[in-house]
Amino acid sequence: MDLSSLRSQFPALAQSHGDYPLCYLDTAATSQKPQQVIDAMNRYYQFDNANVHRAAHQLSARATTQYEAVRDQLCQWINGQRREEIIFTHGTTESINIVANGLTSRVKPGDIILVDSAAHHANIVPWQALAQRTGAIVKPIPLTHDCRLDHAAFDVLLTERPVIVALSHVSNVLGTVNPVTKLVAKAKQAGAITLIDGAQAVAHMNIDVQTIGCDFYVFSGHKMYGPTGVGTLYGRFEILNQLSPLMTGGEMIKTVSFSGTEFNQLPNRLEAGTPPIAEVIGLGAAIDFLNSLPQQQVWDAEHTLLVYLQDSLKALTGIELYGAHSDNLGALAFNLSGEHHQDVAILLDQQGVAIRSGHHCAMPLMQALNINGCCRASIGIYTNKTDIDNFISAMRSAITLLQ
Repeated sequence: MDLSSLRSQFPALAQSHGDYPLCYLDTAATSQKPQQVIDAMNRYYQFDNANVHRAAHQLSARATTQYEAVRDQLCQWINGQRREEIIFTHGTTESINIVANGLTSRVKPGDIILVDSAAHHANIVPWQALAQRTGAIVKPIPLTHDCRLDHAAFDVLLTERPVIVALSHVSNVLGTVNPVTKLVAKAKQAGAITLIDGAQAVAHMNIDVQTIGCDFYVFSGHKMYGPTGVGTLYGRFEILNQLSPLMTGGEMIKTVSFSGTEFNQLPNRLEAGTPPIAEVIGLGAAIDFLNSLPQQQVWDAEHTLLVYLQDSLKALTGIELYGAHSDNLGALAFNLSGEHHQDVAILLDQQGVAIRSGHHCAMPLMQALNINGCCRASIGIYTNKTDIDNFISAMRSAITLLQ
């Protein structure tokens, strides 16, 4: 496949900012959507718009069939064992909150919860809330000087027999990859329940939850060329089936009376209310789109581009890179020495270059790096060498203006 043709399938990328073509380097925040995903959601609203599971008419039957087919797609996509292990949510944040809430009865005062220091806030704050409810203690797993997870420190922390270990698969800021299979095996030996935030991983690598061995794996559709407002919670059936629901109401019940309510079985028990039907169907279309690509070729091309991006930034004057390694995925964090990250991002935007600046919902990581925030450039399957060259040219202009 000619990967250069991929870009034409993303209509948003055809626009310009004045005289500058759009250079979209913010895929880690949200990916652009291929026409295939947009069309799938439009077809649902045009022809099959009905609620799922709740009616006998043809529209509902077609909607339900499409909706449940995506559950099977996702189970195969990440190599789950049972379709009931796939729970549809509104995104990674809700997925982690479902797990943290559902584990409340299994956590007692003084229990230890270990969390990756480079984690997104969505994989920190729910555990802090769980600790506040139960009297548990959240402890960060420190980083090494080169911004990787400190394995020696992790081993020491495991001697405290944590009840939960929550890790990032790929850092949303740095793009560094955690060896989660190895880390999960160690955590399981210590008796911990394990959760992996895969939001930044699913679009850049093969995910096999059986190989990883984790209890829970979570991710969002909009990071993998699907729509916003939909995500996935995978859970190993035995432990997923023990979670108490975060939300109660319609759809997740078996029987209701004023003398008591009986909850339904998985997956319905954890999917209260009308689900994001169009978004789930759009996510299915995104999986179809990704499955149609030569994945290893795509990932190799992304790796080449990210290394080119790293090398090109290193060649500029006054650039500070954070955790830049040759095995990173998708993202690169940097600052222009002496300048505010927001000023750099604004000057780039004026030249058609879209990046992210700020703390990236990872304030503890910013504290570990001793910075208030940084810029982040991130790539996707539609990124090409011209994007990187345009970005570097815009950076040179920004450096000239600011320094």
